[in-house]
Amino acid sequence: MSYRLALVDDEPLARGRLARLLKEYPDFELVVELESGDATLQWLEHHRADVLLLDIQMPGRSGLETAQALQQYDTPPLVVFCTAFDEHALDAFGVSAIDYLLKPVRPADLQRALERVRERLEARELASRDLSEEKPEHDEGTAKIRTHLTARTHMGLQRIPLEDICYFLADQKYVNAIQEQGETLIDDSLRQLEEEFGDRFVRVHRSALVARDRIVRLEAQEGRGHVVYLNGIKDGVAVSRRHLPDVRKVMKSF
Repeated sequence: MSYRLALVDDEPLARGRLARLLKEYPDFELVVELESGDATLQWLEHHRADVLLLDIQMPGRSGLETAQALQQYDTPPLVVFCTAFDEHALDAFGVSAIDYLLKPVRPADLQRALERVRERLEARELASRDLSEEKPEHDEGTAKIRTHLTARTHMGLQRIPLEDICYFLADQKYVNAIQEQGETLIDDSLRQLEEEFGDRFVRVHRSALVARDRIVRLEAQEGRGHVVYLNGIKDGVAVSRRHLPDVRKVMKSF
C-alpha cells in the first residue's frame, strides 16, 4: 500500500534534504511540496494527503496553527513536525502530532516516525474496513451504529465491545479505552467518540469520556475539584468545572 505524503517547509534546502531521505521509503509517495501552512490548507481543499511532514515556524500560519486547523477534518492527515526548535514539543503533541523531529533530521529519526505513521494508518484502515463490514448492504440511508471498537494490539486485531469500556482517556496524542481488565490504545479521537457515542458516554473532562451507565457517585475533593467513580474501576476520574453540570444532569436522569 502506498501513502500520500505532503512536505511543508518554507526552506527549500530543508525540503530538498527530506525529499532525498524519503526516496528510501517507496510506500510513502511525496505528492507535493508546499511553503506555508496557508498553502497547505488550500491544497487540502482539493487534494488528499495521508501524512504531513510539517515545519513549525513559517511565514503566516505556523505549523502548530495548521495542525490545529486539521483537527476539524473528519479524517485529518497525520502530522510529523520537523523543526529546528525543541521548545514546541509539548504543544506539538497537544495537536495530536505523531512525532517531533529536530533539524537536521537524522535518517534513523525519520525511519522511526514513518514506522509510527505506517502503524497508525494501517490501524485506521483496518478500523474503517471493520466498520464497513458491519454495515448492512441496504440500510435505507441509516448507518448501523457500532457495537465494538477495533484496535491493533501486540496480539493482532482486537475487537472491544462498547459495553466493556468504562471510560476513554486521552493522553497527549493517544486515546485509551479503559476496561475492568486493562486498557487498549485505539485510533479514534475523543471528539469522534463523543459524536458517535454521545448517548452512551458523557464528557467529564477535556481528556475523558465516561460510560453513563457505569457512574456510581460524584464526590467533591477538598481543594481538587470533583471526581466521578465508575462501576468496575477503583480510582475516580477527574471532573472539570466546565463539565460538572453535565455529569450532575446525567446522574439526575437515573
